Amino acid sequence: MQRIMLKSKIHKARVTDADLDYEGSVAIDESLLETAGILPYEKVEIYNITNGNRFQTYAIVAPRGSGEICINGAAAHLATKGDTVIIASYAQMAEDEARSHNPVLVYVDENNSIKDVKQSVAGGV
Repeated sequence: MQRIMLKSKIHKARVTDADLDYEGSVAIDESLLETAGILPYEKVEIYNITNGNRFQTYAIVAPRGSGEICINGAAAHLATKGDTVIIASYAQMAEDEARSHNPVLVYVDENNSIKDVKQSVAGGV
């Protein structure tokens, strides 16, 4: 059996811009992508803490150290500058791998600077 597991997340990131006219995607600071293990063009899910919207798109690279989290294209209707979001990536894995898997959890401050990195979720098994 294959399971889909949380691979990584960027927790409580602040949206720095929303560009309706861009083709699509979310631009994420390169250092955040690297720390979370998210590749350019990888599918991500975004959970908007501010308004409850949830949507999928793909990641693209924003300049390293910029703190940029820019929601692009149609998804710009679902998040606006200043919203707080969780950006999550998932991986499919075999049962035995899933049982020992620990996701990478990247916690950021109000400027999207990394303040902590963990590999377990509070209350997790």
